[in-house]
Amino acid sequence: MGQFFDNGTARVRLVRMPSTWAVLVALVLGSTVAGSLAAQGSAGARTRTDLAPAGSAKLAEAFRISSSQVSFDGALDDLVWQRATFISDFVQKEPTEGAVPSERTEVAFLFDDGMLYVGARMYANPDSVAAQFSRKDQDNGNAAMLRISLDTYHDRRTAYTFAVTAAGVRLDWYNSSDNEFRRDMTYDPVWEAKTRIDSLGWTAELVIPLSQLRFNAGQPVWGLNITRIIPNRNEHIYWSYVPRDENGWSSRFGALDGMDDLSPKRRVEFLPFVASEARVTSSELVADGNPFQSTREVQGRVGANLKMGFGPNLTLDATVLPDFGQVDADPAEVNLSAFETIFPERRPFFTEGNQLLRGRGNMPTYYNSRRIGSPPKGSVSGEFTDVPDVTTILGAAKLTGRLQSGLSIGALGALTQREYGRFSTPTGAIDQREVEPMTAFGILRLQQEFGADASTAGITLTSVSRNFDSFEMRSQLNKQAITGGGDFAMRFQGGKYEIRGHAGFSHIRGDSSAISLAQTASARYYQRPDQDYVTFDPTRTSLAGYSASLQASKNAGKHWLWGTGVWADSPGLELNDLGVIRRADDIQSWFFLNYRETEPGKVFRRYNFWMNPSVGFNFGGIRKNTALRTGGNVTWNNYMWNNFNLSYRPSTLNDAITRGGPLMGDVGGWRASLRWGNNRSSNTNWSVGGGVSDVNHNQSVNAFASFGAQPSPRLQFSVGPSFFTQNNARQYYTIRDEGSAATFGTRYIFSTIKFSQISAQFRVNYLFSPTLSLELYAEPFVASGNFSNFGELEAARSSDLRTYGTDGTTITPVINQETGLVDRYDVTDGASSFSLSNDNFNIASFRSNLVLRWEWSPGSTIFFVWQQNKSGFAPDGSPLEPGSLFDAVTAPGRNIIAIKANYWIPMN
Repeated sequence: MGQFFDNGTARVRLVRMPSTWAVLVALVLGSTVAGSLAAQGSAGARTRTDLAPAGSAKLAEAFRISSSQVSFDGALDDLVWQRATFISDFVQKEPTEGAVPSERTEVAFLFDDGMLYVGARMYANPDSVAAQFSRKDQDNGNAAMLRISLDTYHDRRTAYTFAVTAAGVRLDWYNSSDNEFRRDMTYDPVWEAKTRIDSLGWTAELVIPLSQLRFNAGQPVWGLNITRIIPNRNEHIYWSYVPRDENGWSSRFGALDGMDDLSPKRRVEFLPFVASEARVTSSELVADGNPFQSTREVQGRVGANLKMGFGPNLTLDATVLPDFGQVDADPAEVNLSAFETIFPERRPFFTEGNQLLRGRGNMPTYYNSRRIGSPPKGSVSGEFTDVPDVTTILGAAKLTGRLQSGLSIGALGALTQREYGRFSTPTGAIDQREVEPMTAFGILRLQQEFGADASTAGITLTSVSRNFDSFEMRSQLNKQAITGGGDFAMRFQGGKYEIRGHAGFSHIRGDSSAISLAQTASARYYQRPDQDYVTFDPTRTSLAGYSASLQASKNAGKHWLWGTGVWADSPGLELNDLGVIRRADDIQSWFFLNYRETEPGKVFRRYNFWMNPSVGFNFGGIRKNTALRTGGNVTWNNYMWNNFNLSYRPSTLNDAITRGGPLMGDVGGWRASLRWGNNRSSNTNWSVGGGVSDVNHNQSVNAFASFGAQPSPRLQFSVGPSFFTQNNARQYYTIRDEGSAATFGTRYIFSTIKFSQISAQFRVNYLFSPTLSLELYAEPFVASGNFSNFGELEAARSSDLRTYGTDGTTITPVINQETGLVDRYDVTDGASSFSLSNDNFNIASFRSNLVLRWEWSPGSTIFFVWQQNKSGFAPDGSPLEPGSLFDAVTAPGRNIIAIKANYWIPMN
């Protein structure tokens, strides 16, 4: 028999902190759910009748064996498999709904005290079996695949899915709601699978440690569904299928019987790691005499991750001296707006189980894990400076799970280090200043499921508390921030209809300077001179706000689906200490209507067309946006597909474009986009698309394409070029004093920007085996911006500009004699004069990762990484050409060579 492990998920990611902090945070989190644990332990087991599948007659049986009876080689030639009961009553969902599958499929289940075994025979012509390799957890759509979905709580809402391709590539995910395609890919258990291709087709043998599953003791029935993908026929078959025009996933499962004498395994797992890296920086980026930089640097790290089960349902994750160095870099960008860009989370500690902390989409974003360990907010000045790229996480722990009562729990605590920036003084001495205070973060999310249709009610609470060591940081950041609220989703007729809503709050406090920054931030602009419903108070030391919504939708049906709602965020709502809010002071209402056809016809396999009108106001009653959007998605009978989108915006008033100034007219406009692609199950995939728009004096064009191929079962490559250009005649530039009374004494200056951007993403993967891969990712990126036609807002509520060089004004470019470029623009307006800087730019960036990844033992991995990060800048704003991408590749930068190894240790 092969080697098996009785415990644990091996993907724990902990935070940089002494073990004392880890224990402290774990104890605090553990105490928050002690009462629930006690109730969980005392709850009696449900009767067999309670656990029987509701309405479904699908039933499979699992049989107990001794562990020595399975050799685990993928061949299914052990005597126990010959005696097992295989199920084979599958049905097509694609391409012909309800039809008999073109090939027979047989699946059986066995278990012992530590393992669940799945054996499957997929009949097929062996020459037609698509046995393409891919990275773990990557579904390219072109590989023959078997999926086993288990509702281990039998709550008819959640499910774990374990999938394997004919090449032996494993995939796994967690469905946190009753939706097949709402997948949490961060679920990363330790399990094994082996496959074989023979004269009858292919076979698969899966071995899943029971310690990787959460279930209740004495529960005889689990929910079960099985899916087989036959890509060369575009065929999807299910054991218990959900019709295309109906809703649900876990609620429609059949039953896996015979699991009644199992006890949940105590999960204790330890994952130590060691890592080292060497950095080589281009000499032109290291200034002579810089005491903080060198062209070559070497460093090493050690740390450990811990995962521990609390009862059968809850898991504690903790970390000591975490390593986030192998996280993918964020893509390059040029942001010309007043709002920050929110990048997705990639750090495994924060992604795993994140859905239990964030909740559903019918509530504000109270929690964004990228706030924890983000770059320091402060800065230092001097001839040479050194500020940390990120804030060090001293420690973090989280408790997640779902109790037998249907209560889902997510709790997280983290502590980040006080960070200092170093700088050289005029005398040459080295000094330092606080650039980020020590900060404690906390979040608690509880969600109770109730009723036959799995309705939910939940609450969320978050807290941020900072300890300052300098006046500079005390005047920039809030001392404390508390947010939270309640939410609900009432489901009817199995989720066909739903009414949902939320009510939430925020409260921040701190130094008056910090609260002033919050009042004048881009989320609310209290300083707007032409509004009378909020007041900017520079002496205020706290700020509070609220949020609420009510929504209704029809989510299933043969043709017509719809949704409607209203959402309000008060002017004082502030979530950006731990969450995200781009614009407060906002009331939005909308209606969505969708017509779909899921039955194949003479031309289309399926299609849908939709429309979505919406209107928004601020709390002063100003209508700031109105839109009518429409679009459609079509899949042709040859499986090619396309989609299109159209939108129209009438004229409104904009309360954000002057960035704290008066209302400005927005003349509205239109947008259109189209995309076309081929069969996603093909070994060669392509898509092309683009869009055009003319909105509020801003004309733009974008085009993009993607091409991917798998010329051999082990080799994959793809390329995705994109191009974007705009001519925006209302690009905010800056403000100056001595404006006219029509703009409340301030000049709100705009310009025309000609902006272009070209980028391309390249990926090449070679799979030596399902556990050994070489992966390359590269992205060259270039952008240019040229500012011209400067002018100031003519009057509040107008969209017109008073262009400099007309109406009695002059504008004169001042040329730098050495570079030949414009240094600044001198402007005169009667007796007044001022200067505008020249902000033209050309930016080049090249980022790449080459990773050799080897899972040398279940749950244990070695990484060899070569990373490049190059960039260049020029202040000329010259136009881009396709060859400009080579400027990014040849730009100076940094090379990083890194090695990391971890070892999974189950500690039962």
